[in-house]
Amino acid sequence: MDRTAFHSWLARYVDAWRLLDPVAIGDLFSPDVRYAFDPFSEAVVGRPAVVAAWLIDPDEPGSWEADYEVLAVDGDTYVAHGRTRYLTDDRADIDREFANVFVCRFDDDGRCREFTEWYMRRRPEALPD
Repeated sequence: MDRTAFHSWLARYVDAWRLLDPVAIGDLFSPDVRYAFDPFSEAVVGRPAVVAAWLIDPDEPGSWEADYEVLAVDGDTYVAHGRTRYLTDDRADIDREFANVFVCRFDDDGRCREFTEWYMRRRPEALPD
């Protein structure tokens, strides 16, 4: 895994999220992956459990936009940052936006074996008086 391969993995991550295809999701992760949706929750362990977690309450297709970029690589640790924007029901505006940081480690086959996400929601603009 190098920066270019990690960038490609991030694109496949977004595609798998968009498609909600169990095979595409599973292909991203090692059989023994530890996937933490945030740094405070217990990680989901194992590829089948991660696929199931992604599909429990999926985001409606077209209801979001996301872009992630490689931020840093240090040894076997890969860090990405980006934005996730959830759209209004009519898809005309952004309803809520999150800044995301992913910290990942990969196996020799380029599958993620550890994934932790940190995120922060953009605060709404102050309404004028």
